[in-house]
Amino acid sequence: MSFIGEAALSAFLELLSGKFVDSLLNFVANHRQVHQQLKQWQSILPEIKAVLNHAEEKQIKDEGVKIWLDDLQDLAYDVDDILDEFAYQQLRLKLQKTQAQASTSKVQKLIPTCCTGANFSPTSFMFYTKTISKIKDITDKLNKNSLNTRRSATAKGKKPRLQPTSLMDGTVEYVGRANEKQEMLELLKSNNSDGVCVLSIVGMGGMGKTTLAQLVYNDTSIKECFDHKAWVCVSDDFDAVNITKTILKSIDAGSHDDNDFNLLQVKLKEKLSGKRFLLVLDDIWNESYTDWTILRAPFGAGTKIIVTTRLEKVSSNVDSVKAFKLDKLSHHDCLSIFAQHALKARNFDGHLRFKELGENIVRRCNGLPLAAKALGSLLRTVKDDSEWEKVYESEIWDLPEDPCGLIPALRLSYHYLPPHLKRCFAYCSIFPKDYEFEEEQIILLWRAEGFLQAKAKCQAKGLGNQYFQDLVSRSFFQISSKDKSCFMMHDLMNDLAQLVAGEICCKLEEDKQPKFSHRSPYSSYVFNGRCHSVKKFEAFYGMTFLRTFLPLIPPQIHMAFGLTNVVLDDLLPRLRYLRVLSLCGYVIYDLPDFFENLKHLRYLNLSRTPICPELQSHKKVKQLIIANYGGAKFSTWIGNPSFQNLSSLKLRNCKNCKSLPSVGRLPLLKDLSIFGFDQVQKIGVEFFGENELNPFASLEILSFVSLPNWKEWDSCEGDEKVLKSPNLHKLSINACPQLLGRLPTHVSSLQILEIDGCRSLVVSISSFPTLCELSIRGCAEVVDDRSSPANEVSSLQTLSLSNISKFNIPADRIMLRFGNSEHFRIVGWEELASLSQHGLSFVGHRFITIEYCPQLHSLETEEAKLQPDKISHVESLVIGGCDRLNRLPKFLLELTFLTVMKIYHCLGLVSFAGNNLPPNLKKLHILGCTNLEYLVDEIEDNKSMSSTLCLLEDLKIEWCGSLMSLSLKGHKNICNQLQCLQITHCLKLSCLFSNIMFPITLKHLKIDGCPELEYIAEEFEETACLESIRIESSGIKSLPRRLDKLFHLQEIRLRKCSNLVSFEESELLSINLRAFSADGCGNVGALPKCMVSITSLRHLCVFDCSADILFPSEGFPANLTSLEISNAPKIYRSLVEWGLNRLTSLQHLVIGGGGCSNVNLEFMFSGGFQDLASLQELMIDNCPKLTSLPEKDMLLCLDVLHIFNCPLLKEECSSDKGREWSKISHIPCVRIDGKVVIPRQSD
Repeated sequence: MSFIGEAALSAFLELLSGKFVDSLLNFVANHRQVHQQLKQWQSILPEIKAVLNHAEEKQIKDEGVKIWLDDLQDLAYDVDDILDEFAYQQLRLKLQKTQAQASTSKVQKLIPTCCTGANFSPTSFMFYTKTISKIKDITDKLNKNSLNTRRSATAKGKKPRLQPTSLMDGTVEYVGRANEKQEMLELLKSNNSDGVCVLSIVGMGGMGKTTLAQLVYNDTSIKECFDHKAWVCVSDDFDAVNITKTILKSIDAGSHDDNDFNLLQVKLKEKLSGKRFLLVLDDIWNESYTDWTILRAPFGAGTKIIVTTRLEKVSSNVDSVKAFKLDKLSHHDCLSIFAQHALKARNFDGHLRFKELGENIVRRCNGLPLAAKALGSLLRTVKDDSEWEKVYESEIWDLPEDPCGLIPALRLSYHYLPPHLKRCFAYCSIFPKDYEFEEEQIILLWRAEGFLQAKAKCQAKGLGNQYFQDLVSRSFFQISSKDKSCFMMHDLMNDLAQLVAGEICCKLEEDKQPKFSHRSPYSSYVFNGRCHSVKKFEAFYGMTFLRTFLPLIPPQIHMAFGLTNVVLDDLLPRLRYLRVLSLCGYVIYDLPDFFENLKHLRYLNLSRTPICPELQSHKKVKQLIIANYGGAKFSTWIGNPSFQNLSSLKLRNCKNCKSLPSVGRLPLLKDLSIFGFDQVQKIGVEFFGENELNPFASLEILSFVSLPNWKEWDSCEGDEKVLKSPNLHKLSINACPQLLGRLPTHVSSLQILEIDGCRSLVVSISSFPTLCELSIRGCAEVVDDRSSPANEVSSLQTLSLSNISKFNIPADRIMLRFGNSEHFRIVGWEELASLSQHGLSFVGHRFITIEYCPQLHSLETEEAKLQPDKISHVESLVIGGCDRLNRLPKFLLELTFLTVMKIYHCLGLVSFAGNNLPPNLKKLHILGCTNLEYLVDEIEDNKSMSSTLCLLEDLKIEWCGSLMSLSLKGHKNICNQLQCLQITHCLKLSCLFSNIMFPITLKHLKIDGCPELEYIAEEFEETACLESIRIESSGIKSLPRRLDKLFHLQEIRLRKCSNLVSFEESELLSINLRAFSADGCGNVGALPKCMVSITSLRHLCVFDCSADILFPSEGFPANLTSLEISNAPKIYRSLVEWGLNRLTSLQHLVIGGGGCSNVNLEFMFSGGFQDLASLQELMIDNCPKLTSLPEKDMLLCLDVLHIFNCPLLKEECSSDKGREWSKISHIPCVRIDGKVVIPRQSD
């Protein structure tokens, strides 16, 4: 066992303790001796568990303790097997009793003769001499281990590791994370008067969270922005008193060491009053939101906090303004880190003998900077090639204890896992590196191994999902970059899993020496070769206590494998303790009859095998999936009621089956899914079970999907012996186009009904009195043929009707059926002319959607006039694809709860509203209403219009070609709370805010495709909140005056504004402007002179403006991170003249266009790049005379190089024979004219 595997063992013992339920103890109560021994186990196990927790806490490394743990682990599995044996026999006895009462001779034959007859009882089974002897032997060993706990508890623990501080290593150049650092600095330096601003840095251990925090904390620009700074390493000890003390001492070194928490917090609040304060809380593990709220109480406006954590829940608890989730570093950055620590150099240029080995070692780090640092440190003084080779070939845990603490850092993540997650994670060490797995797959394995022990049945269903997502949020699992539906473990997390699992998990991999132990209960092996012979399985013969036998198929392999019969005939029958057995992917035609002896089996995977119909699953299985079965008929065992535990059954893509199995006889079946049965034409009595008295007694969810030839459903309703399905609450039928007739009517408990793509089906909603959700997307007819009392009101909460050929429900019953549904949706009802025509109404609904009803011309309803109190509850209204609708109902103004509206493709709509908008409407989206002229037409001269407060915050109007203005008379009220305004492709729009100032509340403005719009407004007000301006393909001649008063402005992007000429010289002095772009503005001849003094500017783009456009002589803004210049020869000349040496933060550079033809860019390249240490991406476009690039040492940090339309340069860079190849060969990604040159692709 691993030295830290005691944590997983402790969790296992906790699971064992949970198995000592009253039912088990009562089962053995008649045998006094065994009952006493089990009671003794129940008392000893918690004592041992407590010592294990202590051993883990102290990280004890004592060989005697290790031996004790190994023995205890074996003993724990023995206990588990005995307890499971009792549970199995208890279930078998219960089943025998049930079947005896039912007198079903067929089922009686399935029960072994040893368990039948009058002589069978708990005592006659359990107390054979061998069983009693084993129980006594286990008890003696438990007592012995209990006595050894004191000695183990006193063993010497490991010295705690040093915690990082705010100080950095000045001898090291830090690489990577430049973008994250820059964004954090900008957020920290921005004005924020809304209270405490928290930024969180989240990632797995060793990803560089603390380093990034140090980089930001120690940045020179931070010192000018804050009066005080403090750094606290919190770690696992979230002691609010000590944290507050540390903060106080950082602010005032002479503060008294008071232990009164209240006095400390009051004093801290006083010290920070009116001050700008930066606090770093490094390495938080505490997930308590309450503790966090108490700690932050003294902090107010002006305080900025950086939190580093491995837990996404912590990031959520602290209400981060932004969470920076750190991903892997690039190989280039990791290589630099490794080289600095191994060679005291940035790269391998001076150490070519180690280059190949070094790159191979760094690839093993898989983007983890701490791993690169740790492995580099191990080789710092090593000059022997063979030692480097050893490091490359060694497993991570076999390396010497590293000075950088890689293994402790990884182990810490595991240390702070709850016990139940430790065991689940350790089990995943059976998967090889880079193996992709699905969430459901892992949960089924955990469940089969007994790791999911819910305290109540209601908790069991989602417990596995909760465990899995917890491990995802803690970075133990990561979403696959290849398939977003799959997950995988980082290579070092996989190493950690193997480290903590020790010998309990083993796997057989190609080209690797297997490490099998007779102690290992869990194993896997990776498919290789077309056939698996006896030799491959020799190691398994010594593992008689194996619980998991799991072959793993690489995703790229789709063929079936041959399997030696020795495995089926000899090996598997020996493995009596299996919980998980997979034979997936093997060509198997016949299975020996050994499954009856696998009493503990809970997971059986026989997918992708041509199994014979006689194959039978284990009786104790709980979830069963049969996929791609090629036979025409299922075996009778599938519907055998002896499967007492089977609760979930999924039958998928059995294309040749002509009938369904008699699964109605399964007594505890709750979830049944039928998918992809092409040959089934009729479902009848065989599905329910012939002569079955109570079919589907426990069924809760029933789903049919893709049965293209299914025509008839005989639900046996005329048979009095067939009882009503008492528990069915969800029925789904999808893509069954030929299904005729009506649905069964004996499902009185149905709550959710989903019908999709069943164009021949008739749906009677009166058959389902308890229905809560109804969704019909395509059927022949909807009817209500039940004569119910007039006062009966349906429980329906969600209604969606779409593409229904015939709607046959009397108008007087509509309100009874649909009146209480919160969600009301009608789509594709071609005959619907008005809502009142069918008794439909807005009354009683909160969320209404009406789409693609081409005849609909009115939304007015009589009920709206008679019941205004009920109609006012509507919160969301969506209307689309209703061409004949020319006006909206007047009662919209009475919808006081309406906050969201969307109107689209209503071609007849001329105006949205008469004099006002709905009083509390906050979000409005209008799309494709080509005849809409005004948002508010103000036909009536209502004087109250200008005084009414409109709460509209977000307005989006697109593709409304007739729109001329928002308001016919230009009243201001519709915009007095507006925050976001987006108007695109409105060709006749000529006025936005006529005769008024710009709305001071507006934050984001986007105008696109409005050629008639020449002015937005006359000027900006000083109190305006505007943050971004985006104008494209519009007739704008100038921006409003007083741009310099927009203190919140961060972004101006102008594109294809040919009428725009220039900017006023006093403009653009915003201290927060981050991005400025002018693209295709052919008449703009000069940029504002003040631009050079905008220190906040990060992104500057000038594309295809006037050929004479100049940049101010003062030079470029010094803090630019992105610069894009195209077709601007005079700016190019300025670049050549000034050079790029001032742009030390530049990361992205684009130079191109015809304007560079007459400029000597090579002169600029020769020296101007030497200070661009941050440059990551370079694009050169349309420079036909350019023949050379900057020198290689000026491009070392470059990640991406794009070259377009540069024929001379292309010739020198396209292959290793070109003169410029040596300058670019180190760059990870190079594209020339769109073709990938690096990395090289195989022919």
